[in-house]
This record gives sequence, structure tokens and C-alpha cells, in this order.
Amino acid sequence: MTSYPNATDGETRRVHIREVGPRDGFQSEPERIPTPDKIRLVNALGRAGFKRIEVASFVRPDVIPQLADGAEVLRGIDVPGDVARMVLVPNSRGLDNALREREFFEEAALFVSASQTHNKRNINRTVEETVAGVQVMGKRILAEGLRLCAIIATSFGCPFEGKVEMSRVLDLAERFAEAGATEIGFGDTTGMCNPAYASRFFTAAIERLPGIEVTAHFHNTRGQGLANAYAALEAGCTSFESSFGELGGCPVPAGSTGNIATEDLVSMLHEMGVDTGLDLELIIEAAREAQSTLGRQLTSHSIVAGPVSWYPA
Repeated sequence: MTSYPNATDGETRRVHIREVGPRDGFQSEPERIPTPDKIRLVNALGRAGFKRIEVASFVRPDVIPQLADGAEVLRGIDVPGDVARMVLVPNSRGLDNALREREFFEEAALFVSASQTHNKRNINRTVEETVAGVQVMGKRILAEGLRLCAIIATSFGCPFEGKVEMSRVLDLAERFAEAGATEIGFGDTTGMCNPAYASRFFTAAIERLPGIEVTAHFHNTRGQGLANAYAALEAGCTSFESSFGELGGCPVPAGSTGNIATEDLVSMLHEMGVDTGLDLELIIEAAREAQSTLGRQLTSHSIVAGPVSWYPA
């Protein structure tokens, strides 16, 4: 049982973390990861205590070949019954394919970029076309008894357009909420956020979206990922996404490196007295296993350093 000696006011703060490595992380890997290895790694994450794991994406196999075995991974994994398995759905055809595997997942995520240019380059549709599709697909997802989650990419800046206005992002978020999304994730897709802006943004988002789970998804492209997560936490955000081993990145454009490492995020939170419900040592073990599977050094700090043995008061 993990203790949190730095908890304040007699209470331990609690956050929820969704592990996105099996989808967002794996999709950036150039060499094909064998399906049995993916299943083994997802199972290892399940043993670490995650209650939410993003497992697969139903994109066209020719677009992201790495994720072509999503259905096989969903059918093959063996995680505890209280783990919510998420799939990412890009369009109505992807939703058709996902629903053929309906018994193997509980959450479906739809997504849009706040930036028009990034949205066009990522999925070849305008933002308005994407939102219109969300409204139709959202009804189908809810009719299946699934939880509808939404993701807004480039929420903190676009590599093509530069600044993205907060008002544009939050307007999109409200439209997702109207479509039935109960969770909205804000993605720092190419690592352009900073802690000061993260604080302002999540303060505004939480106020603007009452009753919605507001989720922070940061990338560590410029080394500010954990600082941004801390700023979001202090602004009241209690829901995060991260990727073990710091796997991931955005394929549009090149050079956008991985998500914040789950093990680094959990290590920081535990040292601060924040409960995650996760077993840090098992996450590090899974990340090291991923490192061995991929045959290259991963970039998280905790893989090298391991967990701290005591927390400074």
C-alpha cells in the first residue's frame, strides 16, 4: 500500500490517469510490433492498476499499419474486469469496424484538431466536417451504451498556424459536450504548451464545462510536459493521459516527440502526496519490457532511475 506523506489538510488528493501507450505510443513506432507483444504489454499495464487504457484505433490499415491489428489486440488482452478499454474512432467507417468488436471495449473516443490546417493534414477534413460527423457518430456510440469521450488536438498551439485561441478550443469542447461527450481531453499535440498557459487554460476549461471530466494530454517535445501537468493539477484538473516509456508523438508534423512518460508523471504525483491508485514499480517494469521489445533506449527518466525510496517532507 503506497503512503503519501506529503498529503495536505488531512486528505490525499486523487487523480485518474489513462494509459495511452498501446495506441498513441505504438502508432509512432516505425517497426511493426508483433501482436502477441502488444497483448503482453497491455496485460502488464493492466496489472499495474490502471482503470482506463487506450488499447486500439480503428483507422485505415494503410494509414497507420502499426494499428491494423487493433481488433486482434482487443480480443487477446486479459485485463481486470474493472479496466475500461478505449478505442479511437476516426470516422463512420472506423466506427462500423469498431462496433463489430463491441463486447471488447467500454469507451470510444472521437477527435478533432482545433487547428484547421492540422485537421486537414491529419484526417483530410475540415473542422466543421469533423464536428458534423461527431454529432452523428456520438449518437451511435451512446446508443450502444458506450462512454463517449472527445479529444481536441492542437489545443495549445499548431505547428502550421501558430497560436490557437483558447476561445476556439473551448467552443469546440462545448459542442462535443452537447453531442453527449462526458469527458473531453485537450491535447498538446506537438508540445507547444507552457505551465503559465496550462494554468489559465484548465482554470477556464473546468469553469466552462461543468459536469464534464476535463483531461490533460501533454507531450514532452520541448521538455515542459511534467511542468504543464503540475500546472494543470494546481488549476483543478484531476484527469490525465500519458504513455509508458514516453512513447508516442504526432505523425503530423515530423519531430513531435512523445507523450509525457506515465512512470515519470506517477513518480512526481506520488512524491507530492497525490494518489493515482497505480503501482509505480509495475509501470516501470512494463516500460522496461517495452524498451526490450522495441530494442532501443526509451526516454523516460524513471526507467533509468527507478522509484525514489523516500519522499522529502
